[in-house]
Amino acid sequence: MAPRVSRVDSLDIVRGLVCVLMAIDHVRVYAGVPAGGATPALFFTRWITHFCAPVFVMFAGTGAYFLGRGTGDRAALARFLAIRGLLLVALELTVIRFTWTFNLNWSNFMLAGVIWMIGWCMVLLGGVVLTGMSARAIGVVGIAIIAVQQVFGLVPGSWWQFIYPSRGEAPFGISVLYVIVPWIGVMMAGYGFGEIMAADRATRRRWCLRIGLGATALFLIVAGALIAANTPAAGSNVPPVWIRLLAQNKYPASQLFLLMTLGPAITLLALVDGAAGQVASFFKTFGRVPMFYYLLHIPLIHAAALVMNAVLGNGIHHEWYATAPYASVPQTARWTLGQLYLVWAIVIAILYPLCAWYGKAKANRSLRWMSYV
Repeated sequence: MAPRVSRVDSLDIVRGLVCVLMAIDHVRVYAGVPAGGATPALFFTRWITHFCAPVFVMFAGTGAYFLGRGTGDRAALARFLAIRGLLLVALELTVIRFTWTFNLNWSNFMLAGVIWMIGWCMVLLGGVVLTGMSARAIGVVGIAIIAVQQVFGLVPGSWWQFIYPSRGEAPFGISVLYVIVPWIGVMMAGYGFGEIMAADRATRRRWCLRIGLGATALFLIVAGALIAANTPAAGSNVPPVWIRLLAQNKYPASQLFLLMTLGPAITLLALVDGAAGQVASFFKTFGRVPMFYYLLHIPLIHAAALVMNAVLGNGIHHEWYATAPYASVPQTARWTLGQLYLVWAIVIAILYPLCAWYGKAKANRSLRWMSYV
């Protein structure tokens, strides 16, 4: 199924922006730079990339809504979501795993990462679509799953570790980075959000501002109240207030984490709706081919890291990345933030023309499989 449906440019712009931001975090992995820190530069190098997974997952749900709207065939939509979801799971366990590590020793390390999670959420969303529920009802159920997600942690068992962290360890030694809950709720909420994005520009801008600013305000109120209620003892060594406010739990993604990230992202949809010019075009280029971008950016960053290590006189040290994205770069060989951002800029410059070419080819439907990547 590869229906031609109208696109909402604001979705592509914001999705393209988070594609570019995502590369910062993945360069950080290979640079050996810590995931956050007490200094603003270190903290925000990591924090700004927190927007990526929530936006990708939510917009995947919104994209599914537009696909279904374009065909009016729930069975065809569910079939497409199942095929694409299982393809993503397979890519996570094979191609993506190899490009992270550049080794074929699958028995040494296996990761259930973000693409794994998105794939299974697509399969599940396809099943939900087949129930005949309205988009609005699916969105409401998704929000409910996010709200009560901790209940899922009450179920024990090794296989349940793929659903939500509880008592036990995942089977086969798989490292589970992204669980299914609450992300299936985010994707379902995104599906319901499609009704808003399918409205006329004035209506969707109005609702995006209401929802986005409301979510952001709710985050600030609740997170601020929790900080105020847990005032540290005098003389205790605690992070400053701004770090405690913004350092919300991502694994699994807490309610506050999702409010903190999706609130501003939805607000941004309203602000860039109707945007034109070179900057908007730049981000749309990436946002229209996010999976193609993802598949290319990891091996490119990995290769760039090996080159950078050699240039810095540290040797290639392929073994540092044998379990990437859990890298083990010695502290003496870590890059500076300036070097990190230099490599990031080079990677983005290389990827732009490739994504522009693929976007044109995909728009022309050169090959049927392009609808899945």
